[in-house]
Amino acid sequence: MSQSIAANPDRLLPADPGTRSIARDLLQRVQDLPILSPHGHVDAAVIEHNTPFPDPAALLVSPDHYVTRLIHASGVPLDRLRPSKTAEPDSRAVWHEFCKAWPLLEGTASGYWLRTQFESVFGLQQEISPETADASYDAISARLLEPGFRPRQLFKDFNIEVLATTDDPLDNLASHKAIAQDPTFHGRVLPTFRPDAYLNIAHPDWSANVDRLIAAAGDGATGYAGYLTALENRRRYFVEHGAVSADHGVRTPATLKLDAGAAAKLFDRARTGQATAQDRDDFEAHMMYQMARMSVEDGLVMTIHPGSYRNHHEPTFDAYGADTGHDIPFAVNYTEAIRPLLQDFGTAKDFHLVLFTLDETVFSRELAPLAGFYPSVYLGAPWWFLDAPDAMLRFRSAVTETAGFSRSSGFIDDTRAFCSIPARHDASRRIEASFLARLVAEHRVSEDRAHEIIVDLVDASPRRVFKL
Repeated sequence: MSQSIAANPDRLLPADPGTRSIARDLLQRVQDLPILSPHGHVDAAVIEHNTPFPDPAALLVSPDHYVTRLIHASGVPLDRLRPSKTAEPDSRAVWHEFCKAWPLLEGTASGYWLRTQFESVFGLQQEISPETADASYDAISARLLEPGFRPRQLFKDFNIEVLATTDDPLDNLASHKAIAQDPTFHGRVLPTFRPDAYLNIAHPDWSANVDRLIAAAGDGATGYAGYLTALENRRRYFVEHGAVSADHGVRTPATLKLDAGAAAKLFDRARTGQATAQDRDDFEAHMMYQMARMSVEDGLVMTIHPGSYRNHHEPTFDAYGADTGHDIPFAVNYTEAIRPLLQDFGTAKDFHLVLFTLDETVFSRELAPLAGFYPSVYLGAPWWFLDAPDAMLRFRSAVTETAGFSRSSGFIDDTRAFCSIPARHDASRRIEASFLARLVAEHRVSEDRAHEIIVDLVDASPRRVFKL
């Protein structure tokens, strides 16, 4: 059998031999550095309880909307790939569908990550295909049953130092506390404050969430004042349990400064079901301003993930729920939208604001210039549809000439798939090595400086930006 492309040491490195040689040396400089993952979606309880992984399809296919969306686009119904609200497909049958569709993933980020996992994590000896479907299913299943193939051991094997989760503001963070107090566990698993369902009044559970929030943490206050107090108290609780950031998945990056009276009226209209669409937009924009104000006070890094049209296909949402492959990016405006927030907090001491986008057009036009002036603003790594090799190279090319390297957040894997974490970080390191190697080959950066820069990008930047 010829060498798997996933085992090729030069994967993702430049094709030109001279530039590739430089990239190899740069990659070697950072290849063994620990993984810092300051934004992701792994469940802390999985780490706490060292929960065994499920079967191959439930681990690698059904929950991965990157994978199921593309197979669905080829004509395979989703009920053959993932559970619906009423039924669950047979795991081995799902795996067979995946193996038949494997050629569809060639050239995609998902295909790259999965091929890397198959090679380096699961040790598969054969290429994925319909003919090898049962053999690969059985081989992965056997690996999953091994006593050492559990989250805690893999945490160590993957060389993860920091793993941040994403958590509801009213989560008691019991798993995080148990992990932190466990003397046998030597990594850091940090909670992240994610208040979207408490800020977006268009969310179907917003009013009920607000009731629970104020009752739990409002210190006896009611209305808008109690709401703000409760948010501040829960943020403080997260800080006490190790959180370093608050993440915001908003529709747009709009921010709006309102006086307390106007904000309270908006809040009251929403609570009585009288809010208009404009009210909804204004309230969320104002709460983004308030979240920044709170971050200045409590020190949580503020990250903003806008620009996704959630649940684009209502019949799919009704049958399968959210995060099932039909969230579609749209254009955003940062320069005007974020200005009210930056007017008051852009130069505030120790405020860190990490801006992400799904709209590549704002990289050089808006985000790089913002990060190139405001001390608070950092460039979030390419995210979601953009965390792919060519898109990451486009990002680096678009922002570096304006903002340099120092204004970057470091890589963000943003994943629910625990076993994909090393593959994703390895890909990012290879891309950074490739980009820097080109600058060295073109005599735009010295090789010594490139070695310093790549260590900063991989290790020092996430520590600095996320206050690790």
